[in-house]
Amino acid sequence: MPPDAGSRESRFPVSRAAAVLRSGGLVAYPTEGVYGLGCDPLDERAVRRLLQVKQRPMHKGLILIASEFTQIEPFIGPLREGEFKKAMATWPGPVTWVMPARADTPAWLRGDHPTIAVRVTAHPLAASLCQAFGGAIVSTSANLAGRPPARNALQARLRTGSAIDFVLSGATGGRQGPTPIFDVKNGSRLRAG
Repeated sequence: MPPDAGSRESRFPVSRAAAVLRSGGLVAYPTEGVYGLGCDPLDERAVRRLLQVKQRPMHKGLILIASEFTQIEPFIGPLREGEFKKAMATWPGPVTWVMPARADTPAWLRGDHPTIAVRVTAHPLAASLCQAFGGAIVSTSANLAGRPPARNALQARLRTGSAIDFVLSGATGGRQGPTPIFDVKNGSRLRAG
């Protein structure tokens, strides 16, 4: 007799988390340094809900993570050869790059900017989640804006309350904080990491 859906979900948490993302839900998950809070980047309602949970204004923009470059490629505009090589030399890895956004990249992702922040993650669980989902996902720290980021599953749940739909438990990658962010155009550091 095949196992019921409930037991499949408990045995395959990444698959369950991906299903939650596809249904418009919010998922907390470990990344290289902190717990992330994510959703389907093309689901405007889910993104707006995520921003409301975090109390983060939309104009700031969001980060997308992926398991491979092809998953973020639909969101970014043309890059010069040197810019592409610069980013690829750090990926997969714990470096986020701000790149030009494609003209059709939704404002709810890029905020008031002509750019978008993206990362090809090396964190095995975060990368597996992107693979199971089938594309890039939103990745912002699982906390209220301006508060300390969550470093484990319990903190993620406590800092976001019952507003999130699923917590994918696992260890972070050992970094002491969020990933550094660099501008791909000039290499300047926009956030320490």
